[in-house]
Amino acid sequence: MGFLGSLLGIIGFGIGIPLGLLLGFLLFIYVEPDDVKEPISRPIHEFDTNSLLDILPEIPLWVKHPDYDRIDWLNKLLSDMWPYLDKAICDVIKSTAEPVFAEYIGKFKLKSVEFKNLSLGTIPPSIHVRWAGNPNITLVLKLLSLRITVQLVDVQLFAAPRIILKPLVPTFPCFASVAVSLMEKPHLDFGLNLLGGDVMAIPGVYQYVQDTIKKQVASLYLWPQTFEIPILDGSVGSTKKPVGILHVKVVRAIKLLKMDLLGASDPYVKLSLSGDKLPAKKTSIKMKNLNPEWNEDFKLTVKDPESQVLQLHVYDWEKVGTHDKLGMQIVPLRLLTPHETKEFTLNLVKNTNPNDPHNKKWRGKLVVELTFKPFVDDSELFSGSLHGSGKREDMVGKGSEDVSLNRAGLLLVLLQGAEDVEGNHHNNPYAVVNFGGEQKKTKTIKKTRDPCWNEEFQFVLEEAPLKEKIRIEVMSRRTGFSFRRKESLGYVDINLNDVVHNGRINEKYNLINSRNGVLHVEIRWKVI
Repeated sequence: MGFLGSLLGIIGFGIGIPLGLLLGFLLFIYVEPDDVKEPISRPIHEFDTNSLLDILPEIPLWVKHPDYDRIDWLNKLLSDMWPYLDKAICDVIKSTAEPVFAEYIGKFKLKSVEFKNLSLGTIPPSIHVRWAGNPNITLVLKLLSLRITVQLVDVQLFAAPRIILKPLVPTFPCFASVAVSLMEKPHLDFGLNLLGGDVMAIPGVYQYVQDTIKKQVASLYLWPQTFEIPILDGSVGSTKKPVGILHVKVVRAIKLLKMDLLGASDPYVKLSLSGDKLPAKKTSIKMKNLNPEWNEDFKLTVKDPESQVLQLHVYDWEKVGTHDKLGMQIVPLRLLTPHETKEFTLNLVKNTNPNDPHNKKWRGKLVVELTFKPFVDDSELFSGSLHGSGKREDMVGKGSEDVSLNRAGLLLVLLQGAEDVEGNHHNNPYAVVNFGGEQKKTKTIKKTRDPCWNEEFQFVLEEAPLKEKIRIEVMSRRTGFSFRRKESLGYVDINLNDVVHNGRINEKYNLINSRNGVLHVEIRWKVI
């Protein structure tokens, strides 16, 4: 029996191996499943912000962080130079600290203060954001007779930032701003002691806090979102300037979704340009209408027609609560030809993710007309043009006036700062720009008489503002207790006639109703 069993086992093994390989080939290689579909691919510039955030974890770091942007070379340089840097830094610390120590010798019965050992160690620092610290941050809350103590402990932060110094300018420190973005979602771990217990130890709280922090940070700073820190003011030409105006006519919508109980919707459209921090523009609301007609015109300032896209979102207005989203679509500006009006009939989708099954649902159509009108280049406007005979037409005189006065344009007001502004009750200055019925404000700078704003405001005009003035007033806002919440620190009225004829002014104006206050303003007029 033993011999027979072994023989049968060998025969079964010999038959089973080929049979198993044959079945595996037929099932997994030869026979292809019928339900496999090719993924739909779309250019990345056609994705909206939410869709980009969804696919970012799938993009490898070498794509988001190319070699020429890495700082491995700097870490290698620090490693090679560290023995010398250690000695140099320690010498600076000693030379700085010894005069401070000398002031205390002889006081409090101190005979001498000196360093016994001073070294930063043999391990060089690495340029990464990795910090595991032991801070002691305590917040005391007094609620009636109850005293509540909140303490933040054991903080750990891990992040992979991308830092870009751009644009490069011929002024020290040779770059105008620092752009910071995160390559991956950051990891932040900490303990939160409340009334003697760690709140983060409560089941579910830790994960909720982690997910909330990552989501909020990712929506603001995760690549390709960036946080820009201005280093130089706009006077050196460091910021990206507008290049034209996008004229948008929202014509109508067709067969929108029924969102109300009575089988209708109250639609309106929000439109904005990608990369633009200005509030989105809105159409009027068409009550109980699935085929609304707006025929409303809007003007948007374009800074990069090659990369920017027009974002159109259709909403159902609700009197109470959030407005339901009916659909959206985008139009890349690179599809437009300057000065040519183009009509688009757009199929509304839930988002720009082509693989989202919700996008197969009918959401209606939106009809818009777009015209991109670039600004007339200053050299073209003022330098003149050559005739066939070789003579240059003088456009500085009547020719340039006709071009600049009879065309629409963009008025750009750059408030750089003020000097020697002083209030009677507080000095927290901000500037208010009043022009054409619009009012725009800068940020508030606390406790200073020499604020530096470097903020630019834009006004789209149908014709040159020859006979108009712009008023800029410096105000101060109360931050603590004071009987007067606001007060004026002075104002100035600027005639725009010179701006139109010269294209640009950059002046300092003495403020009216101010003892010594001066306002620094740059105003430019761009013709379409």
